[in-house]
Amino acid sequence: MIDIKKYITRILIVLLSLITLAILFIIGLYIYAKISPKLAINSANGYYLYDKDDKLFNGNNDEWINLNNISPNLINATISIEDKNFYKHQGFDFLRIIKAMETNIMNKKTVQGASTITQQYAKNLFLDFDKKWSRKIEEAWLTIRLEVHYSKNEILEGYLNTINYGGVYGIENASKYYFDKSAQDLTLAEASMLAGIPKSPSNYAPTINEKKAKKRQKLILQAMVNNGYITKEEMDEAYNTELEYLGIKENDNHSTLMYYQDAVLKELKNIKEIPSSFLETGGLKIYTTLDNKTQDLINSTVKKYLKDSDLETAIVVMNPNNGEILGITGGKDYNKSQFNRVTDSKRQVGSTMKPFLYYSALENGFTSTTTFTSEKTTFTFSGNKTYSPKNYNDVYANKPITLAAAISYSDNIFAVKTHLFLGEDTLVDFAKRVGITSKLEPIPSLALGTEEINILEMMKGYSSFANEGYKVSPHFIKKIEDMNGNTLYEFKEEKEYILNKSITYILSELLSNCYNKNLIDYNYPTCINIAPKITKKYAIKTGTTDTDHLIFGYNPDLLIGGWIGYDNNNLTTDKDGTVLKNIWVEIMEGYFKDKDESWYKTPSNVVGVLVDPINGEIADSNTKKATIMYYIKGTEPNASDLDKTIPTIKIE
Repeated sequence: MIDIKKYITRILIVLLSLITLAILFIIGLYIYAKISPKLAINSANGYYLYDKDDKLFNGNNDEWINLNNISPNLINATISIEDKNFYKHQGFDFLRIIKAMETNIMNKKTVQGASTITQQYAKNLFLDFDKKWSRKIEEAWLTIRLEVHYSKNEILEGYLNTINYGGVYGIENASKYYFDKSAQDLTLAEASMLAGIPKSPSNYAPTINEKKAKKRQKLILQAMVNNGYITKEEMDEAYNTELEYLGIKENDNHSTLMYYQDAVLKELKNIKEIPSSFLETGGLKIYTTLDNKTQDLINSTVKKYLKDSDLETAIVVMNPNNGEILGITGGKDYNKSQFNRVTDSKRQVGSTMKPFLYYSALENGFTSTTTFTSEKTTFTFSGNKTYSPKNYNDVYANKPITLAAAISYSDNIFAVKTHLFLGEDTLVDFAKRVGITSKLEPIPSLALGTEEINILEMMKGYSSFANEGYKVSPHFIKKIEDMNGNTLYEFKEEKEYILNKSITYILSELLSNCYNKNLIDYNYPTCINIAPKITKKYAIKTGTTDTDHLIFGYNPDLLIGGWIGYDNNNLTTDKDGTVLKNIWVEIMEGYFKDKDESWYKTPSNVVGVLVDPINGEIADSNTKKATIMYYIKGTEPNASDLDKTIPTIKIE
C-alpha cells in the first residue's frame, strides 16, 4: 500500500529542488551578466536616414532627451499603463507573467501581455521583431544585461527615447510632432494621450483613430488614479480637455515622408550584411536615394487632389537607369493610415499590363500598323470555355485598327487577340523576364491585367522600357555605415541587358500617342484629357478595373507609377481616374520644370514612315491626320513582303 504522506513529501522535495535549481540558475545568469562587458546602449541610437545629398532627414531618436527633462506626467502615465512595478522588479515581472498566462488560457487566446519596460527596450534594440524562440531567448538575455549594468532611470530614458509613437520615434520627437512642444512641457491630458500610442500605433495614434485613442487615454488615466499619481478630479479634467495636434501643421511633409522611411526600414531588414542588433553597430547611418524636392512635390500634389477624398493612393518616382527611388507615398496621409501601399499591396493592374504584351508582339514580328478588327468578340479556348471581354464604355471600331490605335485607345479586343495569337505563356514568360515575380496564370484575361501585382514590380518592368532594355532593381538604400563610419553595405548595380533597344524605342513611341490628338477618331486617346498640361514627350499607359486606376509613364530620365482606389475595393469612377492622371502629370511636369526636353535617339535600324494612324495606310495628300510611325527596317509599310511574312526579331 502506498504511503501517501511519503509520496507527497517526495513530490514536495522534487518541486523544492527544481525551484532551488531555477533560482540558482537565475542568480547565475545575473552574476554572469554582471561580469559580462557593459552594453553600450548610449551609443546604440538606432538609425539615421540621409537623402541622396547626404543630408539627414530623419532618425528614430535624433531628439534624445534626458529623463529629467521629460514631464513627470508622461513618465507616470507610461509606468502606470506599461509596467507599474518597473522600479520593483529585476527585468521580469513574474507575478504579472503568471497572471497573464492564466488570463490567456481562460480566454483561449492572447489577450494580455506581460512584457516589462526593460523587455520592450531590449526588443527595440533589434532591427526586426522576429518571433522565433532564439530571438526571445536573445531578448531575455539582453533584458538581464540591461538590468545589471544600468539604473532604472537610464533604462526608462532609453526606452522613452526609442519607442514608436505612431511613426515618430522618441518622446521628444513625438511631443513636437503632435503638440509642437518639448516633452518637458506636456500636460497631463497630452501625456496620457501620447502614453497610449506605443501599444498599437496604428490603432491608438489620435491622428489615425481619435475615438480609440480617447478610450485608451481614459484607461491610462484610471491606471494613474489607481497607482496614486493623480486624483479622480484630475483624471476627469484631463480626459475632458480638447486637444489640438498642432505639430502636424508644422511638419506637413511627414504625411508622405514616413512612407518612404518605412520602405527604407523594410528593405534594411532584408539586407543580410547588416547585424540584427543595433548594439553590434552602435546604430546605423543609412544613406538613401531620397530626393527631397521630389518627395515634397509628391506630397503637395497628393494633398492638392486627395485632401478631402476617401480615395487612397500609391505613387512611386524612380530613376529608371539605376533603380533609385527618389520619392514615394504609400497612401494619401500617414497620419490616417500607416499601411504602405507601395511595399505591401498588390492590385489588379488593368491595361498597364498591355505594354508587356505588345513588346512581345513587336519582338515576334508585329509592327506599329499591324491590324486586328476591333469588334464585340467571344473567344473560345480549351475545354470549350468562352471569354467575352468588352472595350471601355463598350466602344468598338467595327473595322481593322492598327496596333498604334489599339495602344492609344487601350482596346481590349485587340489585346486579347494579340495575347491568344502569341500564346498565353508568352506574356507570362515576358513578365518574368522583366522582373515581375508575382505568380501569373496564362489565361486570356491576363492581357487585360486581371492578375494582382505589386507596384514596385511594375516599376521594375517598365524601367526596362524606359532605359532601353536593361533590368535594374528598384531600391531605397545606397549605403549603410556603422556609427564609426565603417561601410557595412553598399548597393551594387548589376544591369542586365534583356530587351532590344530598337523595339523599346518603337514601343515608347507608340505609348507617346496616348495623348496625341491625331488619334482622335471613333474613340479618344486615354490621356487626351491631360494633354494641355503636357509640355514634353512621355510614354504613358493607363489601366482601369472596376476598383482600380493605374498609370505608368516615363522618358529617358524618370519613371512615375501610380495607383488610386479604395482599400476595401469599393467601385471607382472615371473621375477618380482623371484625378490620378492629373497627379501623375503634375509630378512629372513639376520634376522637369526648367529642364530641357529629353527623348530617345532613333536607333540606326529603325525608320519612321508617315501613315494614317488608324488604318495604317501610307499617308498621302488626302490623309488628314498623318502621323509618323516607327518600324524595324524591312518591316515598314512600303516593304513588298509586309503582308506575306511576319519576321521574328531577336535581341541584338
